[in-house]
Amino acid sequence: MDPHNSAQDVPRCDLCETALIHNYCDFCHVNLCKPCVVDHISDGYDKHKIVPFKERRSTLIYPKCETHPHKNCKFQCKDCNNIFVCSSCMASEQHGRHKFVEVTEVFKTKKDDIKNDTKELENHISPTYEEIARDLENQLANLDGGYEKLTKTISKQGEQWHREIDIIINKMKTEISEIKVKHRDILQKHLDEIKKIQSLIKETLHALRKIEKSNEVSPTIQYSCKTRKFSKLPPKVQVSLPTFIPKQIDREKLHSLFGQITPLSTATEENVLLLNQFNTSVKELLDEPELIATIQTGYRELRIVISTNEGKIWTSGEINDIKCFNIKSSNVQTIETDSKKIPNDIAIDSDGHLLFTSGATRTVNKVKNGKTEELIRFLEWKPSGLCITSNGNLLVTLFSDDETQSKVVRYSGSTEKQTIQFDSDDIPLYSGNNRIKYITENRNHDICVADCCAGAVVVVNQDGELRWRYTGNPSVTKNEPFQPQCITTDSQSHILTTDYYNGCIHILDQNGQFLRFIDNCDLRDPFGVYVDNNDNLLVCEYGQGNVKKIKYLK
Repeated sequence: MDPHNSAQDVPRCDLCETALIHNYCDFCHVNLCKPCVVDHISDGYDKHKIVPFKERRSTLIYPKCETHPHKNCKFQCKDCNNIFVCSSCMASEQHGRHKFVEVTEVFKTKKDDIKNDTKELENHISPTYEEIARDLENQLANLDGGYEKLTKTISKQGEQWHREIDIIINKMKTEISEIKVKHRDILQKHLDEIKKIQSLIKETLHALRKIEKSNEVSPTIQYSCKTRKFSKLPPKVQVSLPTFIPKQIDREKLHSLFGQITPLSTATEENVLLLNQFNTSVKELLDEPELIATIQTGYRELRIVISTNEGKIWTSGEINDIKCFNIKSSNVQTIETDSKKIPNDIAIDSDGHLLFTSGATRTVNKVKNGKTEELIRFLEWKPSGLCITSNGNLLVTLFSDDETQSKVVRYSGSTEKQTIQFDSDDIPLYSGNNRIKYITENRNHDICVADCCAGAVVVVNQDGELRWRYTGNPSVTKNEPFQPQCITTDSQSHILTTDYYNGCIHILDQNGQFLRFIDNCDLRDPFGVYVDNNDNLLVCEYGQGNVKKIKYLK
């Protein structure tokens, strides 16, 4: 067997190329057998480091110094962007009083990082990508079957429509046959009457001709005129045939009546792999939500509550004042708005400034350094709800002056960026009334609107495409129809909305599936709702003027 070409051969000495390896030179990086060790170090170099083969590469290979080529750089200068330096460099004026770190320390730290990264890639990241790939492969494998099922459903609907159309056609044909019988009866009746008169006329003519030829005096003198009797003609009967008036086929309307295919929806979910934090992101719902605190605001009619990063809360009710409280119910700040009517909604921007809408002045306003400044003014629309998005944009709900239309508009500062008003079939997404439509953005960037008068939570994606509507949970009996007032979201992408008339709060997942009610904690008249940074729920009790702080996640 050729020792140099055999794939199954063991490593050989780099010098003799035949003997088995026993040692390794960590300085020259060559494999050595025992006899060749002496030959290798015979050149007089004292820098050779001979170690057992299993312990090879234990000696660090330092970079050569560019300034002093015969020296190795065993340090890094922290004041010079961590460049490599040798002992001579450290003693030079160029690096006087600079701070140095040993390369061995940096090397060890980086080795640990590499080891951890390798472990993370092997144990978590790579398996996660494999799972994603398998899921996509499964989706591709099931693609034809899914679309075939969809096509069969459409064909089945078509067959049902054909049956219904055949039923309509047969019913109309039967109706025509019945009309034909009536038509025939009417004509036949009048024909019989005419023939009867014709028979009388024939008899009369026969009698007249007989008298005309007779010389008898008496029948001739007694004759009376017969033409008057027959000159009054019977009414002419004209029975019109029934007509069929086909309705013009409106293809768009026909299409909408037949059914519709929902557009292809690509929901890109946030899928961030939290390294070394795999058990910290999921919070489950508590079996029984817990009341933590009750904050008394003094409002007679409290509508809105929001929370700041510092734990303070801002509130708004049926008066001009916007009040700020701490957890001890202490009023720490009050802002009196300039509008003659109450603010419609309030929000805190990324700089910590208070924003509020005013339908009376058609404006969105900012409170900065205690002064109110106009941010946006509208001409033919009135603003109602508003929220700040994760990227600092502003979402505003508006309704038209004639209260027939509503829409959502996205702003960057005071610049309009997007309008959301209709679905893919040009059907309005929101009801047109002037009730405030409170709005929020979910963590997956969906835009969620509580449309009270429509009795629905309407959710679109960040492109404005309708994702789903929630119109209440029919499986649980409630006394009043579902009319959502305010809306908020939490760190789990749950959507929470207040059901004022039923005295509870609905919790939905990000796909609109009902999860549970919050109907304990002695909630009365729940209206405004907000989830703070710690996933605690703040709920306004409209008639009582209280803000209740509720823990509902584990």
